[in-house]
Amino acid sequence: MRHTEFWTRLESAIGPGRTRAWANSHVMPALGNRTAVEALEAGEDPKTVWAVVHRTLELPESER
Repeated sequence: MRHTEFWTRLESAIGPGRTRAWANSHVMPALGNRTAVEALEAGEDPKTVWAVVHRTLELPESER
C-alpha cells in the first residue's frame, strides 16, 4: 500500500475535512502510542498503519 492509498482510504472512512486532524490527534496503543501521522513519519509501512486504523475505527472487513 502506498501513502496515497492510505490517505484515500482514511478519507473515505472518516470523511473529507476531518482526515488529517484525526490522523494527527488520535493516539493508538498498537502504533506504540503514536498517531497515524507519527507512525508514517517514523517509517511504518502504510499497510501496517492502515490495519491498526481499520481495527480502531471498527470498519467492515470489506474495507480492509
